[in-house]
Amino acid sequence: MIKIYHNSRCSKSREGLKVLENSGKKFEVVKYLEDIPTKDELRNIISCLGIKPINLVRKSEAIWKEKFKHLPLNDEELLDAMITYPKLIERPIVINGNSAVIGRPTSNIDSLLK
Repeated sequence: MIKIYHNSRCSKSREGLKVLENSGKKFEVVKYLEDIPTKDELRNIISCLGIKPINLVRKSEAIWKEKFKHLPLNDEELLDAMITYPKLIERPIVINGNSAVIGRPTSNIDSLLK
């Protein structure tokens, strides 16, 4: 089942949701600000994306700049920061099986649906 980690207040996340709606495929919406991923779920997402935890962090967020930007965080500390402050998690994330993309640009999502 396709899954989108979605923040309805984010225009890029809404655009990603529209791509999925228009695809005609079944999918599940995870409102990750309310249903915060566990550390294991984040590890799985990062593994599916094929990236390092730092690449899932929204470095433009005020929380990042105020609390974390100048700290030498290891991967576990980055995961803890994203769980404590889920707003730090890049969005939207779309997972299809063992593959995932960050839906910026939304054409990334198209490539996952083929």
